Amino acid sequence: MSGPLAPAPRDGRTPILLHACCGPCSLEPVKYLRLEGFEPTICWTNPNIQPLEEHDRRLGVLLSWARDVAGVDVIVAGDDRDGWERSVAPAAFDRERRCRACYALRLSEACEVARERGFEFVSTTLAVSPYQLFDACHEVLRATARARGLTPVWRDFRPHYPESVEDSRALHMYRQNYCGCRFSAAEAAVERQEARDLRKAAHAAERAGDTVLAASIRARIVARG
Repeated sequence: MSGPLAPAPRDGRTPILLHACCGPCSLEPVKYLRLEGFEPTICWTNPNIQPLEEHDRRLGVLLSWARDVAGVDVIVAGDDRDGWERSVAPAAFDRERRCRACYALRLSEACEVARERGFEFVSTTLAVSPYQLFDACHEVLRATARARGLTPVWRDFRPHYPESVEDSRALHMYRQNYCGCRFSAAEAAVERQEARDLRKAAHAAERAGDTVLAASIRARIVARG
């Protein structure tokens, strides 16, 4: 992808290309990167999101927020779905291998956009969700950015996740209930069913007067997040 020369600083802030996985997860990174002195430009490249209708819905939410609320530019980059099927899908339910490959595909495209557009710094909103593989994503971004002569900006935004939930709900933003791919959708469905089963078991223990068992089950629910 060709592009202009390095973007000029805006209001004295340093340009940074921010890969975004969705609208809600972009709120706090944009806010806090700006407080650090960066001016993000969002890069959207998420061929993992299935089906296409879901992909387009999430992109639409991001574009509306970026235009109407955040005042941030968005680059819609490549959407290599064939590449995702070749390099990521074979891992199926091996989550560690699948997510690493998925991060690599998406962040490689984002870093290539950053290099071609003249950015020096690159980051990702994947560092917001506590459901992502934080260390694996960090390793992939660091290696991918440095291979292209870029400076990775890695921040642990996870403490701001509850804030992002509150802010996105206040803005009436669509919040998805799975990461993106068909495998994550199946995993999330299983986890939701397990959580429902635990809540039912806790209620049953309480009705039976077994407060110790009920407390133990509720502790498991809290530990699951």
